[in-house]
Amino acid sequence: MINCIAIDDEPKALDVIERYCQKIDAICLKTTFREPVKAVEFLNQEKIDLVFLDINMPDINGIQLIATLAVKPMVVFTTAYSNHAVESYNLNAIDYLLKPITFERFLAAVNKAQNIFLIKNNETAKSEMAGTVFIKSGPQTYQVKISDIFYLEKDGNYITVYLKDKKILIRENMTDIFSIVPSDQFVRVHKSFVVAVKHITMIEVHQVIINGEKIPIGSTYRESLRVKLGLE
Repeated sequence: MINCIAIDDEPKALDVIERYCQKIDAICLKTTFREPVKAVEFLNQEKIDLVFLDINMPDINGIQLIATLAVKPMVVFTTAYSNHAVESYNLNAIDYLLKPITFERFLAAVNKAQNIFLIKNNETAKSEMAGTVFIKSGPQTYQVKISDIFYLEKDGNYITVYLKDKKILIRENMTDIFSIVPSDQFVRVHKSFVVAVKHITMIEVHQVIINGEKIPIGSTYRESLRVKLGLE
């Protein structure tokens, strides 16, 4: 659902937007503002996806208001004047609604906003998924952030995955470990250890330090580690 607010110094204009929002399940009108300065304070504190924004207001106009925001939500400008249309589109406004606003025209603007919202959320989800791996441990399967993995240690037929907040025991061969963690972010330093490059805090002759733990460097892996880290 799209969280939105409306900003307009005219109460009747806000009433229209509120009434229209109540007819559309895809959006949730959190609140309305007649004073743009108070709206700016709210926007700087709360996560809002969409703003219905009048342009001609006292103290600060709608275009100036958007320019003050560090994090800019989607914007649909609402105004009785058409002379700001070009400027509004230069600000990547979703739409520009001329008053009096019909419900059909309002709905079209909301549909545009919803399409952009869904695309953005889908891209975010894909990005987040790209930074995770699924690790199976017995009957459970964990979704783990790659950045939370410090290192992996083999012991017999099992490998322990050491994370920031826990350990996960998996039954896996060390030769297949890079099918679980990405080879561009991890490096094998010993027959029993694979470590996250980003979490190495110190490299010594025979060991690396990760999260305060000393991980041995096997003689057969020393050269490949230096190459991996660009130390050659």
